[in-house]
Amino acid sequence: MVTDRRLDEVGARLRGAVDELPTGSPEHAAALAEYRDALTSLRNRPDGFWIAGPDPLAAEHALTGTVALDSLASVTLLSDGATRLVDRFGLASWDEALAVLDSAGPDELIRRTREAEDSDPDGRRWPRGKAHDDATVLHWALS
Repeated sequence: MVTDRRLDEVGARLRGAVDELPTGSPEHAAALAEYRDALTSLRNRPDGFWIAGPDPLAAEHALTGTVALDSLASVTLLSDGATRLVDRFGLASWDEALAVLDSAGPDELIRRTREAEDSDPDGRRWPRGKAHDDATVLHWALS
C-alpha cells in the first residue's frame, strides 16, 4: 500500500483550534478559514504537500510504488472523505473496509461513513473541518 501522509502531517501541525471547537460554530468557521489559508500557503511546496489538480507539475513529487499484479486481489482508490471510517473515525480497519467494498461496494462504505458523520455532527468525538467531506471510491476487483 502506498499512502501519502504529507497533508496529514502538515494539517496536524496547523489544526489546533479547528479540532477544539464545535464543527459548524462561528468560532470553528473562523478557525477553519485560518487553517485553510495556512494550508494554501503550503500547497505544492517542498515543506508542505502536493496536489496535482491545480498544478500538474506536482505529479513530479508523487509517492509511487510497484507490486506484482498477480499479488493483487483488487485495486482501490479513495478520497480523504472516503477514508474517514478507517483513518479519522477508527470504526473499521483497512481489511474490514476492503471486505465491505468486496461484498457490498462503494455505496455501503460511504453509507457507513455518512452514518458515523451524522452521529457526531459537531465534531466532538471526531474533530474535523466539516461535518461531511466529499467521498469518492474506485474499487476494482481483479478476480
